[in-house]
Amino acid sequence: MCEQLTQIHNGKHKTECVAVRFGNVLGSNGSVIPIFKEQITSGGPVIGTHKDITRFFMTIPEATQLVLQAASMARGGEIFVLDMGEPVKITDLAEKMITLAGYEPYTEIPIHFVGLRPGEKLFEELSYDMDAFDRTTFDSISVEKPVEYDVAKVEEALKHLRTFADGDDDQAVINGIQGLVPEFVPDTANL
Repeated sequence: MCEQLTQIHNGKHKTECVAVRFGNVLGSNGSVIPIFKEQITSGGPVIGTHKDITRFFMTIPEATQLVLQAASMARGGEIFVLDMGEPVKITDLAEKMITLAGYEPYTEIPIHFVGLRPGEKLFEELSYDMDAFDRTTFDSISVEKPVEYDVAKVEEALKHLRTFADGDDDQAVINGIQGLVPEFVPDTANL
C-alpha cells in the first residue's frame, strides 16, 4: 500500500517520491544478530520462531550504497528492488553464531523454537513478480515498471480502510487490504 501511495503522490507539492524494497540489514535496530548475541552471552537459550524460517540479509554498508545508488537514479515514482542474494536459514545463523562463540549448539547453548508470530511468514519475498521489473545500470538494482493506479479508487479504498480499522471487524480490515493489494495473504488462524 505504501508503494502505491509513493507512486500516486509522486510530484504532488513538488515532492518526488520513490521507494526502495529490500530485506534485513545486519546490525540495524531489531536485527536478529544482536538479539542472538545477547542470548548466547547470557548462556542461552537462543530463541527462534521456526526451524525452517529464512530471511534475506545485507550489511549496513551494502544497504547504504544500494539506497544511494537507487536515489541517484530516481526520477520520481519508481519502486526499486535491491538484489539480496540468497536467503539465509535463521537456524543455520543461530548455530554458526553459537559455534563462533565457542559453544556447542543444542548441548551447551540450546535453541528453542516458539512458533511463528501472527502474520509472520516462513519465507520473505522481495517481489511477487520479477517480470514486472526492469534492470538498471546497477546490476544489483531493479526498478518496477510503471503502474497506473486509479487515484480516486485508491483514495476511496483507503478511506474505507481507515473506517474499518477504527471498528472491531478484523475481517473487514483484511478485505480492505486485499482490495488494495490482491497478493496479500492474511494469517487468519490468529484472528
